[in-house]
Order: sequence, then C-alpha cells, then structure tokens
Amino acid sequence: MRSNQIRKSGAPKREAAVIGSGPNGLAAAIVLARQGIRVRVYEAAPVAGGGVRSAELTLPGFLHDTCSAVYPLGVCSPCFEQFPLKEHGVTWIQPDAPLAHPLDDGTAVILEQSVERTAGQLGEDADAWRRLFAPLASFWPTLRHEILRPIGLPRHPWAMSQFGLPAIASARGVAERRFRGTRARALFAGIAAHSVLPLEERLSAGIALVLSLAAMTTGWPILQGGAQSLAAALTAYLESLGGEVVTGTPVETLPDAPLVMCDVGPRQLLKLGGSRFPASFRQALAGFRYGPGVFKLDWALDTPIPWRARECYRAATVHLGGTLEEIAAWERRHTGKPFVLLVQPTLFDSTRAPEGKHTAWAYCHVPNGSTKDMTDAIEDQIERFAPGFRSRILGRHVLSPAALEQHNPNLVGGDVGGGRNGLPQSIFRPTWRRYGTPLEGVYLCSSSTPPGGGVHGMCGYHAARQALRSL
Repeated sequence: MRSNQIRKSGAPKREAAVIGSGPNGLAAAIVLARQGIRVRVYEAAPVAGGGVRSAELTLPGFLHDTCSAVYPLGVCSPCFEQFPLKEHGVTWIQPDAPLAHPLDDGTAVILEQSVERTAGQLGEDADAWRRLFAPLASFWPTLRHEILRPIGLPRHPWAMSQFGLPAIASARGVAERRFRGTRARALFAGIAAHSVLPLEERLSAGIALVLSLAAMTTGWPILQGGAQSLAAALTAYLESLGGEVVTGTPVETLPDAPLVMCDVGPRQLLKLGGSRFPASFRQALAGFRYGPGVFKLDWALDTPIPWRARECYRAATVHLGGTLEEIAAWERRHTGKPFVLLVQPTLFDSTRAPEGKHTAWAYCHVPNGSTKDMTDAIEDQIERFAPGFRSRILGRHVLSPAALEQHNPNLVGGDVGGGRNGLPQSIFRPTWRRYGTPLEGVYLCSSSTPPGGGVHGMCGYHAARQALRSL
C-alpha cells in the first residue's frame, strides 16, 4: 500500500488488527480500509471465511458449504451492497422459488418471491397473508436498514411501528391468530424456526417476518460456486484496498495495535483479554447465553432428491417438519420428529458436483452441546417426504455440535447464531456496551453483537463505524 493511502496530512500511520475472517470481520476490515486505515486480518483456519466456507466434505468433486448456504440477508445487506462484490466474483443464484414446505398429503406450500403469488396458494388464508405482509413488503427497502442495526430510536417510525407490533409476539401466537388453515400456519412456523427459539416465545415471530419479507422481495439466493466465493470476494476487495489476510495464524491474546476488531464470541473475547478486562466486564461476558446447537449432514447424491411433491424442485431451501404443532414441539423440547432445514444447491448450480450428480445439506436444532447422533432421525424425516432418498446417497459427512465447535470455536456447543435470541439479550448483546469494551481501541464485531446472526456483515459494519467515530 502506498504511504498516501495510510497517512493523511502528515498524521501518524493508522493501523488495525482484525481477529477472525468471517463475513463480519472482513466487513469491519473493509470499512476501516476504505477510510485509509492499514488493516491486517488474522485467521486461525487455513482459509478465510468463518461461516462462509466450502469444501469437498464427502467425495472428490462434490463441493459442500461447511456452514451457511443460503443468503436472504446477504443479498439485501446495506453493508454488502456498498462493496463491488460482483467485480470480485460473487454471483447470486435465485432459485425459481425461495422455499418449499412439503406436507403429508403429497403437496407443498411454496414461499414465492411475491406476496401475491404466495397468498394465492393459501386458500382461506390468502387475505390474511396479504394483510400481514403487503404493507411491510412496501416498506422493505427502508425497513431492512432499521432491522439490521442496533435497537434504538427508529429513523422510519411508521414503518417500524407496523413491523414491531407483530414482531415482538410469539410465532405460534401470530400463526394461530392470523391464519386458520394448515398450510399457512405450517409455512409461517417453519420460517419462524430459524429464530432457534421456542415458537411460543416472544420475538420468534420477528424472525419469521424478516425472512419472509426478504424472500418475497429480494429472494433467498445461493452463491454460484459455493459459500466460499463470498469470502473470496470480500478478501479480494480488502486486498485491493491495501488490507491483508493472514491465515493459519491463531491469536492467543489481544494484538498490540491501535485498533483491534474481534470477530469472535464473548467466550473467546474473554480468553483474549483475560485480566486486562475489569471484573464486571468479565462477569458480563461469562454470563452470555448461547442458544441450541445444530446437527448437520452433507450428502453426495447419485440423483436429485426424489420428492413426492414435485413443487419442491423449484426451491433450493426445503423445510421438513409437517404441521405447526410438530415444528413447535421440536423447537420447544427437541422431542418427536426433528424439524429439518434442507438445501439442495446443485439443482441450480451444477458447478458443485460431477455431471449428473448432486449434493444436499441439512441440519436440525438440538440442545447446546448435544452428543446425540441425529443422522437416522434427519434421514427418516427426508424419507417421509421423499421416499427412496437413502438409496441415492453416495457419501455422507456428519458435523455434530462438538465437531462444529472444533471447526470454528465461535460456534459454542454448535450454536451457529452467535448466541441465544430472545429478550433481554437481543437488546443488550452481548453487554450494554454492544460493540465496545472497557479497553480503548478494542471492539467486538461478531454475530454476538447487533443485529445478530445471519450472513450480512452488519455486525462488523456497525462496529467499524463506531470505532471510526472514536478516532
């Protein structure tokens, strides 16, 4: 990097260290680098990306996303839209439909990229779906900015008032009050399960609203060539700004740099800072609550999944859980048949598997740190809606909660969302300081900060902007 990129009017050189190269760490690094700060990102893993990595997990030639796979909040991120990601290799692939939810009668409910088209298949609940979502969809271009930032005084109070009242409710309450039929209730429940909360708990409806609105406006895309392409693009853009990413370099203590951005969880931050943090802050970090874990499977397949409901071939994402009651039972106590979130990317991106072959990816929520093997239960649930699925399997890869944490230490107990959602933690996440710490120049920028989990880069974006204001 030339000196005029890191110095201005003879001012001392400004430098920053970023710990962790997940999308939030890379977003923070880019925001700083765009302001002339010299940034070095340290990553313990051999490749950058954190939760956006891809690898041949099953058989040679079959490329799998190791963690995240579908990006409803990535494609509409106010952070990512500021970066020239397309110039650095990002291509969003929009499936014909964002989501399919098969039922036992052999049909499937489809979440379309349109409020009207979705409502059109909900029968008696068509008008109720329109009443709930049509006004919010019209606000989405501004609403996404409000939702993807720390909670505070709204800049668009009317839009937020329309969103906030149903959002703070429980998903089960909203579904049962608003909808009468099985199809609308099941569709809403499956989307709400992404909150990783019991569907009877407040705020679970908010996640369903956000993800439904994203689907019906900007879609639920996958990335051509796999999740790693997003990490590669963010890295390439950072390097074009003079930044540097150093992989295979674990960080054991806070670096000696004027500015340190930590894309790590509260538990990892506590280890990095140790006694340098005051006792009250250490206690607050230690009290941070993690959410349920996930048990994840990847498959190499000989053919596409043999869905009974052919509408499922229109979507990359498929929710397998049957009715609202079934989904709610699993998410509340993890009993009964698991609610399974499945992705079938090769129906829309043939670059990920040998010609004519396919991949699939699925997980279910389990208690944090669970050691129970969910392989048979997950595959039984797929067989329920796609008889003969097991006969198509060429290879299988298992990631238990413990294996996920070993893969990425931020995924404590298999929690892929950066901590438990719900009140009051969603407001003061991870402490009342949010991105700040008691140490000058040290900030937290992981998904354990607002606005929370999901691949959108907004935690890193807001943390870096706060750091810049302090300079």
